[in-house]
Amino acid sequence: MPNGYIYRKRDEAPVVQCPCGPSTRIVTRADTPVANLHVTKITDSVKHYHKRCTEYYYVLEGSGKMELGDDVVDLEPGVTIVIEPGTPHRAYGDITTIVIGIPAQVHDDEFFVTDVEEPALASGQR
Repeated sequence: MPNGYIYRKRDEAPVVQCPCGPSTRIVTRADTPVANLHVTKITDSVKHYHKRCTEYYYVLEGSGKMELGDDVVDLEPGVTIVIEPGTPHRAYGDITTIVIGIPAQVHDDEFFVTDVEEPALASGQR
């Protein structure tokens, strides 16, 4: 950050297809290792977890559900969810979210969950 700040318009940020859906990468690790900020459109994501990154989801619009370990919660505008490292999660429905990752996410910190892995993860790897 040469001037001590980042200024970026959403419509000028790159859109990347990720396992959650199209994600507008407004602030990424390339900008700062502190945090990333993405706006992601989710219809059906793949269950995954992160070992190092805490994710903050804020639902902007739409409705759906999110699986968090063995729990399922409702998603609607105004809902905030903080997901600690090691917590398997996926969202589905028709929602647009702001996702903030702290520290900023890296590609090798996304692990996909299979039905075989999940009980082992839930029993002590958090």
